[in-house]
Amino acid sequence: MSLTNWLIFILIIQVIHGLGTWKLYVKAGRQAWEAFVPVYNAIVLMKIINRPWWWTLLLFVPIVNLIMFPVVWVETARSFGKNTYLDTFLAIVTLGFYNYYLNYAADVSYIENRDLQPKSASGDWVSSILFAVVAATIVHTYFIQPFTIPSSSLEKSLLVGDFLFVSKFHYGARIPMSTVATPMVHDTIPVLKKKSYLFDDRFDKKNTSWKNKLQLPYLRLPGFEDIERNDIVVFNQPADTLLNMNIFTPDRNYYKPIDKKTNLVKRCVGVPGDSLEIIDGYVYINGQKNELPDRAKLQFAYNIELKGNFTAQQIFEALERYDITDSPYQVGPSTIVVQATEASIAKAKNNPYFSKISRRAAPKGGDSNALFPRAPEYAWSYDNFGPIYIPEEGKTVELNLEVLPLYKRVITEYEGNSLQVNGNQILINGAPATSYTFKQNYYWMMGDNRDNSVDARAWGYVPFDHVVGKPVFIWMSWDGLRNPRWERWFTTVGGSGKPVSYLIPFIVVLIAGFGFNKWRKKKKAA
Repeated sequence: MSLTNWLIFILIIQVIHGLGTWKLYVKAGRQAWEAFVPVYNAIVLMKIINRPWWWTLLLFVPIVNLIMFPVVWVETARSFGKNTYLDTFLAIVTLGFYNYYLNYAADVSYIENRDLQPKSASGDWVSSILFAVVAATIVHTYFIQPFTIPSSSLEKSLLVGDFLFVSKFHYGARIPMSTVATPMVHDTIPVLKKKSYLFDDRFDKKNTSWKNKLQLPYLRLPGFEDIERNDIVVFNQPADTLLNMNIFTPDRNYYKPIDKKTNLVKRCVGVPGDSLEIIDGYVYINGQKNELPDRAKLQFAYNIELKGNFTAQQIFEALERYDITDSPYQVGPSTIVVQATEASIAKAKNNPYFSKISRRAAPKGGDSNALFPRAPEYAWSYDNFGPIYIPEEGKTVELNLEVLPLYKRVITEYEGNSLQVNGNQILINGAPATSYTFKQNYYWMMGDNRDNSVDARAWGYVPFDHVVGKPVFIWMSWDGLRNPRWERWFTTVGGSGKPVSYLIPFIVVLIAGFGFNKWRKKKKAA
């Protein structure tokens, strides 16, 4: 729905609330009209149920409000003497319409100074759980989100098994678009394997668009920094509206809201306004080779020809000696392919097991159907790609049939326009167009593991509305299920030099805080 539609919907809810509670407001010593005034009626209601005014704010926070509304319905009933389990059940299953019964049919009296403490251990337990979930949902949605590295696309820079804290506030927290969803769950509910959100996924063939009646429009809170070149960024996979995200087809096969697309983490090597080209696996920006931070470890694919007969265990041990550990595989009787840094390869060349090591770099002229923009006139390769322009908000480009493949998905999918080609003429929203002005910023995301990363070379630009946040901290790291990488625990993602673990200082501070709190309680009791 648009913002106008949401405003109308909210006003309707206010009328429903007013009609169902105005007598209760009067019985609580307030005026009937106060039940109908948007926002103000919620502040007054908090006073009636003897709860803090800032609960009103939680009623307007997407996802959090799904928890708060039932709480307020129950608290309203209890403020008028309805405290039984049946009253609680009815308040929730009727979606608050139990208030209509209290308002018009029941003989109830307002309890001004009711006891807010739960009457049973189970009630205390439920109350604690509810507000722990509310607090965690707010932190998860607007401040810090935990994230696990799922693949080796940033191998040697970030490792599979790294557990990250991702900052939402660096680039500005995105307001959840999916308004009815399970708190702190992405697109699938664990164990149940069911979709975690409600979404009207029917396709409107007449208007060639997806119905999104339950979705908020894209909104983002202000951030305190922009995405800079070479930042590591978590974002929603643009191609995750396709049946196979690695294979682009002209039409979508199924749909997901932006905030429920698969989360990925890559390095942003191109920012809005950049001219980008990839030459032998290295990124060039505006003609200059991109200088990566010292913690970035580029890996490329190499052929290693073996000398003699060796067991697989011997080969793996030899590769591990040079920190070559990312998915080696055999391509011939005596040839294996590895992903490795240049420094590792330089050392490995002296190994007596290896007769020859050569870089696997594909020249231009590869399969145009496998790479963005999937057009025969752009026959690029993973190692030699471009040049391309990265769209910048407010900037205008000339539009013709030659460059259209580069911007078609931007114009239609990400910026919501209709596009047709009639002979040599391009029509946008039914009108002839020879240029186009971009509505938002776009970014070019790539893995440091250059030949083992499905990234922007496969699916193109990443719109800013797909950006989730900035990884800032590795709080835990495991190599498999049994081997902790202690040296990576409590290290920062950014910065220069070798990462330093703050695990020991954290444990010391934690123990000191626990001891101080225990001492303070004993002193207070004394």
